[in-house]
Parts: sequence; C-alpha cells; structure tokens
Amino acid sequence: MKKFLACLALCGLGLMASVGAQEPAASAAPLMDAAASAVPALEASAAAQVATGGAAVDAQATAPTPPKFDKGDNAWMMVATLLVILMTVPGLALFYGGLVRAKNMLSVLMQVLVTFSLIVVLWVIYGYSLAFTEGSSLIGGLDRLMLKGIWDPVAGSFAPAATFSKGVYIPELLFAAFQATFAGITCCLIVGAFAERIRFSAVLAFSVLWFTFSYLPVAHMVWFWMGPDAYATADVAASMNDKAGLIWQWGALDFAGGTVVHINAAVAGLVGAYVVGKRIGYGRDAIVPHNLPLTMTGAALLWVGWFGFNAGSALEANGFAALAFINTFIATAAAVLSWCLGEALHRGKASMLGAASGAVAGLVAITPACGNVGLGGALAIGFIAGLAGLWGVSWLKRKLGADDSLDVFGVHGVCGIVGALLTGVFNSPNLGGVSSVADWVTAGMVAPDAYSIGTQFLAQAKAVGLTVVWSAVVSLVAFKLVDWTIGLRVSEEEEREGLDIASHGETAYTK
Repeated sequence: MKKFLACLALCGLGLMASVGAQEPAASAAPLMDAAASAVPALEASAAAQVATGGAAVDAQATAPTPPKFDKGDNAWMMVATLLVILMTVPGLALFYGGLVRAKNMLSVLMQVLVTFSLIVVLWVIYGYSLAFTEGSSLIGGLDRLMLKGIWDPVAGSFAPAATFSKGVYIPELLFAAFQATFAGITCCLIVGAFAERIRFSAVLAFSVLWFTFSYLPVAHMVWFWMGPDAYATADVAASMNDKAGLIWQWGALDFAGGTVVHINAAVAGLVGAYVVGKRIGYGRDAIVPHNLPLTMTGAALLWVGWFGFNAGSALEANGFAALAFINTFIATAAAVLSWCLGEALHRGKASMLGAASGAVAGLVAITPACGNVGLGGALAIGFIAGLAGLWGVSWLKRKLGADDSLDVFGVHGVCGIVGALLTGVFNSPNLGGVSSVADWVTAGMVAPDAYSIGTQFLAQAKAVGLTVVWSAVVSLVAFKLVDWTIGLRVSEEEEREGLDIASHGETAYTK
C-alpha cells in the first residue's frame, strides 16, 4: 500500500510539473468549445464589416466578443454538481455501508470516499482532457492537461463550454467540475461488487487503470461532440460529425450516463466479482446487511442527488432540465412500486431493502432516457426497471454464480441496459417522446412520420454492446495486473476479522 501511494504521488507530481513548465499560451479549447466559440466571433466580425461598408476597422471593433454566461444556468449547474457529490458522499457510501456486515462498514466508507477523491484529482490532471477534447473517435487529446487554458487569470476571462442550444454557454470550469462528479461516482459504484474481501490498495490501483482505459474512452465515445454552434452550415455538418465520439456518431442517445456510468461500472463490478472470488462462507453462512436504516438513508440521498445527475445533464436551466427532473421523479416512484409488487407476488411480502433497491433501479433505468422521453415513457421505464432489477438480483445472480456482494450488476447492469434500450423505444414522438435531432444546423427534430423505433433501438443496442465488451476487457486486464503486482484479496484471517480492523485499524461501532 505504501509503495503504491508513493508511486502514485511521484507520478502525479511529475505530471503536474511537466504541465506547469509549459508556456501559458492559449491552448485549443475542447472540441465542443472551440467550434462553438468561433461562431460568435465570426458574427461579430461580419457585423463590424457591414457597419463600415466592408472597410477596415480597428482591432478593438473586430475583436471576438466573449460569450456571456447566464447566471441562472451557472447557478443551476453549481447546484447540480453539489447534488451529484451528495449522491456519492454520503449517499452511495451509506447505501453500501448499511448493506455490508458491521465489521466491514468503515472499509466501504473509505473505499467510496478515497476512490472518489482519487478520481477527482486524476480528472483534473488528465481525465477531462482525454474525455472532452478533440482527438479520435475513441479518445480525446491532451490540450486540457491540468485544465490548461480553461481560464486566463491575467485577463480574468473564462473559456466557454457549449450546451445543447445554439449561442448558449456555461464556463468550461463549471462543466469540468460537473463531469468530474460523474467520473468519481462511476468508479465508486464498482466497489460494491467485491466488498468485504478486497485490499484497499488494490481498489485504488484498479480504479486508476479502469478510469484511464475504460471510463475516459467510453465517456468520449458517448458524449463528445463539437457543440451546436459548430454546425454553422450544411457544408460543415459531415466533418463536424466525424470529429465526434464513435457512439455519438452512431446516433445513440444517453442523456445522463446509462452506458457511460451504469453499464460501464456494472460490467467492471461483475468481472471483479469473478476475479476476486467469493466471500468466505458465501452460499453457506448467512451474510446479511447490518443496518438497513443506513441503507434507506443512503437511497434517499441518492434519489435527491440524482436530480442533479439527470436534470443537470441538460447543462441549462431550461425545459429539458425540467423534463429530466420530473422523469427522474416519477420513474423512480414507479420502480419502487413495481419492485415491491414483484416481491409481494414472489415472496409473499415486500421488504424495505426491496423498496430501496427499487428506487435505485428506477433511477438507473431513467438515466439515459430522462431528457429523451415523455412522462408516459418514464413511468413505463420505471415500472419495467423495478421488475427487471428484482429479476437481476435473484434469478440472474444465481445463474451467473458470482458473489456480486451488493448487486452492482443486478441493479446497475440490468437496469442500465433496460433503460438504454427502452430509450430507443420511448424517444419516439409517436409514443410521447421528444424525438431526436435530425439536423444540428437548423436544430430540426425528426418528424413523427419519419421516426424509426427500429433504427434508434439498433443504435442503442450497438452502444450497449460496445460498452459491455470494452469495460469487460479493460476490467479483466486491470484486475489481473493488480493481482500480479500487489494482490487483490486480503488473507482469510483478515477477512474473518473484518476489513475495518485489518485494513484501517478502527471500528465503526463500540460495544
């Protein structure tokens, strides 16, 4: 553990030093921002020429006009960022902590808190740049290492980040902070699959590898594009599409992270459950949650924080943020009811753990769809997700034979796939959905009579398939590398004693 932390610290200091040694020249903005910010500049220059009859004007008159940020959008995005942090610390930490045995409570809290902190630091150093700058269709470039060029402290100016509306921007610093929370919580979701038997150092080492080679490429493939203002004319539309991420080019819809966050993390967790192995006594001894009130508290915090996660992904305080907000609300409620109904029919009674799990199942499933479907579609997705999640943690879990400790794949994987696929169905304007953009030059939508559910469903399926394969391969390699170097699993004696004492030298409760 000490060697790992020392190496990580030295690498981080070396990278920061190399970046800091570069000249503070204005770097190219991320793809989505560079093209977007060019349009207001061109418009300002053209307006100046018209006003002077095309004659030369002074430099001040032709200088690009920096975009103005709307204070309402800025305020909303800061609140949304805080809400996603609330989802993770303490929401996810308490949800997971209540589900493990008392002797492992602090170990789970530590894994969530420290993993989140680690990923946020890596995001600033190189993660944001690789995810959200122009590179290839699979990964971004290095223009934003250490967020270089994102603001000018001398001039006091801030680089703009495009939203989904032409001519509307938020500070790129704010966009980077918002996306950092997504990266952090995604890596934290994974730890629930192999809780109660993995080394703390192994969790951190795996997180670095998986974040770098799975999260960042998938985020780039799904979410990176040039921004709406880059589509100035039909002549450049094709070239702008070619610069976007691969899955974006396919036309797959993922409003807030069904593929990037939930499927990506769930597959990694399932691979980890297989590679790390089952807990001692699994399938023989009773391994039950030690504090369901904490789990309920965590689920409630997740639900509240998820409004920032989903509605914040609109990047503006507008109608689509409101649509994502209400869909997150009602789909989750529908999933709670359907999970409880399924439990009552299958086991004779509904449980509090089931209700809390149903809430998470609904939140997961509506994530890719929240800004893409109507209210009826959201209710349908939530209801189906509750039943699908119950099936995932019961029948499917037994068939897979893995000790997925906290049902990461059963809930996040199954419901993430269900939500991603159903987005392609209920996005149809014929089913109350908002449709998809047909032309970013005019921001025109696909008409109801031209919308093809089959075509959109196929695009969603391709996105799901690529995410599953990509995450599985990266996860397997990463786990094996960590196992061969520092080891994945604690000793049998340490596992029986509990990771709170064995790994951290403290206990959550005093007798």
